[in-house]
Amino acid sequence: MKKTVHIPSISSLHQLVGLDSPKHPLFSIQRLEDLKGISCPEKITYDFYTIGFKKNLNGYVKYGRTNYDFQEGVLGFTAPLQLMEFSNDLLENARGWIIFFHEELWNSANQQNRIGQYGFFEYQINEGLHLSRTEEESIENILINIEKEYELPIDKYSKNVVLSNLELLFTYSFRYYARQFTIRNDIDNSIYSNFKVELNSFFNAKKNDLLPSVDFFAKKLNISANYLSDSLKNTTGKSAIEHIHSYIIESAKNDLMTSDKSISEIAFELGFEYPHYFSRLFKKKTGVTPSEYRVKS
Repeated sequence: MKKTVHIPSISSLHQLVGLDSPKHPLFSIQRLEDLKGISCPEKITYDFYTIGFKKNLNGYVKYGRTNYDFQEGVLGFTAPLQLMEFSNDLLENARGWIIFFHEELWNSANQQNRIGQYGFFEYQINEGLHLSRTEEESIENILINIEKEYELPIDKYSKNVVLSNLELLFTYSFRYYARQFTIRNDIDNSIYSNFKVELNSFFNAKKNDLLPSVDFFAKKLNISANYLSDSLKNTTGKSAIEHIHSYIIESAKNDLMTSDKSISEIAFELGFEYPHYFSRLFKKKTGVTPSEYRVKS
């Protein structure tokens, strides 16, 4: 069995693969062309974020139990502690850049705009952003700017220049992912359709299970929770959790109008462990309690 190597810092990564020490304590940017021939563990986790713009990767990148091929250009993001696995010849013909940065780089300067709000860092590898040629040029220009700044001596403006470029890259990524969701949903609306099937199946079973999470349905669909929610938000205007709540409320309304079940019975059948949580959600979404709704109906 291959041993998983945990890398706690960017400095440790540079040392492990034989690169010079990073020129900034909190981030590093490398051209994939310059990494050809380096020795890297095949299975790793790390305590920092990565952004990679990759073309012509050989072999595979593995996330979980699935291998993914990246012959075409793709922009990908990973968060700390994600388990990654690589084939040995991955970088043989690769082109592009990879950025490594610690959370402190972003959050120390963005108290109101934390890195956690960028959900694409939690997407799976196969949910990378596939760019058009025009989009590639925009991303490449940003990465070139970051690379130029990385090569300069650090001064009081260095961090802000890097952060400004990262923020622009994130903004473009939101825009391009919205385009990707739209195109994919125009061609194949299976994510929304399959989500509705799983939602109906779960609640129709009425097994008194606990309420399902977004992660529960994402695993059913073999995608990440963030990708599911962002895709639904772009397609329908509502996130995954909003869809779950809407289904709960509509099911509850039907039971309140057509059955003699107690509020507690309805709550338990919908998966609530405690009825008052159900009543609280119902009032938040409808403006009235379940009992008041039943009387009015």
